[in-house]
Amino acid sequence: MFRGILLCALLCVAPLSYGASKEIQELQRDVAQLQDQIKQLQQAQDRQFAEIRVLVQQALNASTDASKSVAVIQSGFQQNMRDQESKVVTPVVGLNSRMDSMSQDMRTLQQAVSDLTGLMSKMQAQLVDLNNSIKVMAAPAPPPPAPSGGAGISAPGGNDMNAGSGGPPSISATDLYNNANRDRAGGKLDLSLQEYTDYLRWYGNTDLAPNAQYYIAWIHASQKEYAKAIQEYDAVLEKYPDNNKTPDAMYGKGVALVQMGRRTDGAREFQELIKRFPTNGLASQSCTQLKNMGMNCPSARSAAPKGAAARRKK
Repeated sequence: MFRGILLCALLCVAPLSYGASKEIQELQRDVAQLQDQIKQLQQAQDRQFAEIRVLVQQALNASTDASKSVAVIQSGFQQNMRDQESKVVTPVVGLNSRMDSMSQDMRTLQQAVSDLTGLMSKMQAQLVDLNNSIKVMAAPAPPPPAPSGGAGISAPGGNDMNAGSGGPPSISATDLYNNANRDRAGGKLDLSLQEYTDYLRWYGNTDLAPNAQYYIAWIHASQKEYAKAIQEYDAVLEKYPDNNKTPDAMYGKGVALVQMGRRTDGAREFQELIKRFPTNGLASQSCTQLKNMGMNCPSARSAAPKGAAARRKK
């Protein structure tokens, strides 16, 4: 009976075991497939990671090479800049220094030329004065003075001049002119003024007459008698329009007019001097006077009318 029961039990359990084993096998097969898929996925992931590592390494290598190239380029650029600086900047600095030195030399040369021009103008005036003196000395001696009961004027050097009588002078033109110049240089302005006046009275037609007339105006200007100085300067310009003292008289008149407050008239005199005598040393001084008064200095040279009729008395 026991055997029968056991056999029955085995017969009943056998189908159950067979069914369970089949499900386990299917499950095992599914697990095996899943493991295989996981393995393939793992292998694919490993390959991708390997490729990524290769790419990253290549990128790092490329970055390193690029950094080296940039460093080389930067070093070359800096070296080129230093070379250019040594080749260009240094010569330019030296050139600037030489240009500054040449500019200073040019200014010195211009000043020297200006001084030389002024000196030559003075020498020319002295030569003209000397020539006039020679002409006066070459002139025949004046006739002896007529007897006169009037009181005479004692000239420097022991010569008596009949200034009050109106008769012929007892001193030569050369001595009288030289005495007047010597007294003017010595500061005896009143005495030299009288001597220049006597010279014009007795020798008003000689070549030195314009000089004597100019110095009369100059003495009045130095004594701040500007109205008288202007009249005497006008006498130089009207009686002797073409002589070596014309520019001096024009300049002296312009200064006297400015001193009297007649700036417009003075400026007109300076402008006319510049136009008529642009190369004279007094033209540059007239230009300075105009600039000091806030006026422009004319540069164009234009002809000015000559003669007393063409000038307006101021």
